Amino acid sequence: MSSIANLKVPLVEFPEQSVEDKKANEFGPLTSKEYLYEMKSRNGEPLQELILDTPPYYVVVITYLNYLILLILGHIHDFLGLTFQKDRHQDIMEKDGLAPWFSKFESFYVRRLKLRIDDCFSRPTAGVPGRFISCIDRIAHNLNSFYTYPGTSTMCLNLSSYNYLGFAQSEGLCTSSALDSIDKYGVCAGGPRTQLGTSELHISTEKLVAEFVGKEDAMVFSQGYGSNANFFNSILDPKCLVISDELNHTSIRTGVRLSGATVKAFKHNNMEVLEKLIKDQIVNGQPKTHRPWKKILICVEGLFSMEGTMCNLPKLVELKKKYKCYLYVDEAHSIGAIGPNGRGVCDYFGISPSNLDIMMGTFTKSFGAAGGYIAADKSIIDRLRCDLTTTNYGESVPAAVLAQTCTSLRIITGELNPGEGLERLQRIAFNSRYLRLALKRLGFIVYGIADSPVVPMLLYAPSKMPAFSRMMLQRKIAVVVVAYPATPLIESRVRFCVSAALTKEDIDYLLRHVNEVGEKLFLKVSSGKTARWDIEDVIKHTPVDCKDDRFFAN
Repeated sequence: MSSIANLKVPLVEFPEQSVEDKKANEFGPLTSKEYLYEMKSRNGEPLQELILDTPPYYVVVITYLNYLILLILGHIHDFLGLTFQKDRHQDIMEKDGLAPWFSKFESFYVRRLKLRIDDCFSRPTAGVPGRFISCIDRIAHNLNSFYTYPGTSTMCLNLSSYNYLGFAQSEGLCTSSALDSIDKYGVCAGGPRTQLGTSELHISTEKLVAEFVGKEDAMVFSQGYGSNANFFNSILDPKCLVISDELNHTSIRTGVRLSGATVKAFKHNNMEVLEKLIKDQIVNGQPKTHRPWKKILICVEGLFSMEGTMCNLPKLVELKKKYKCYLYVDEAHSIGAIGPNGRGVCDYFGISPSNLDIMMGTFTKSFGAAGGYIAADKSIIDRLRCDLTTTNYGESVPAAVLAQTCTSLRIITGELNPGEGLERLQRIAFNSRYLRLALKRLGFIVYGIADSPVVPMLLYAPSKMPAFSRMMLQRKIAVVVVAYPATPLIESRVRFCVSAALTKEDIDYLLRHVNEVGEKLFLKVSSGKTARWDIEDVIKHTPVDCKDDRFFAN
């Protein structure tokens, strides 16, 4: 089949492999130019409204019954434990007149449900999270209460990392640039400290980011989460209104709450509900006083990482102009991975970045680095430099991280190694479309748009999350399962994170095992407009069909 057909060969054993093998393990070689797809600009045309596939009623009933049984057993366990084994439940009991560390009710979900599948989360890894990832073996004891480590590790095909363009490599231009920056600047944050802790490397990175996203100026930060969590406090106050998509990331929610602004949520990507909400808020004004809002900020994500859906940017821009609002777009998952040139949602929809007031993004996904940025007009960035707490009270970005970011950006734009950046963009576009269409044809329920590098596949019943995760690990495939509260209670899922580092043969290997595990766990519950395909037919025909948008029509 391919080099991945047998993962026990020395190819994946790091201590004994050659440099060439190591490179292939981190970034797979392109086996054919047929496995490339050039993402097309939509030239201002919005996406079709997605019609989500729904499971049969028996799946929903079984899922609720699963949770009901777990809840009943958990409460029985709590009652017996608090009655006969008090020494094992000290953290939820009063002791010496002191309140318990945790409320019995508030900690119930973690203690009685999540703990049972904790071995599927936060698995320790080592090395570069490239095409393969080294998972450190561990043995769970007492329902995952603690682990022991035998000292071994397993090399797995990596479908669990946000390494969208495959820049997480231990060798190459990015790594060389990072090492050179350490020789020049040292390992301290930002290198030699100048006024306000800024070095010329910071300035060049900010200039490069601003040019890449199409804004006048930009600021870089040492943490992507902190970029959101601290930004809103600088531009909003209690007289401002934030209209937020209901599925926005927790960093946005945290930042908005800290600002003290009023928050109104609208149904995910529903532009009719959004417009009605804007109208109502303009008419009603601020609570109590009913005075006009000082600012109205529409806040969305470019690509929603749990759903694989994209914001309806053309309609958002239309509403922003119509009602004189501001528009904030979080491009943590879309920048670098979406658009013909990898420049995010504006590039994908063919809309000028000047229509967006604030553009936020991170370097942890497509660029293989760390930190985040805010890009906007120069007047806004100048104001943020004065009072944004992230930069005034936090550490600046280390020189090696800035060098990684700059080099990966220059590769994407073609300034370095012309052609390499374009190939990476076309590889992730092909891989995303191929995996998504193949899973649908096999009978699985999959969320998201065709070009999203995040491919959520629904599992539903809570018992199927650990089963799927453990069975895939046995097959040397690393995946991420997601459950409540990150998703709705009955919509637990596995989230495949596609990378340009993967080859078409890697995805074939993945599909064969997902097909086998899916049949054993009864996961093929898609209603489907056509009959389910055989795995061999999927692998044979889908690589060609996935390049045609007609096959992704609802």
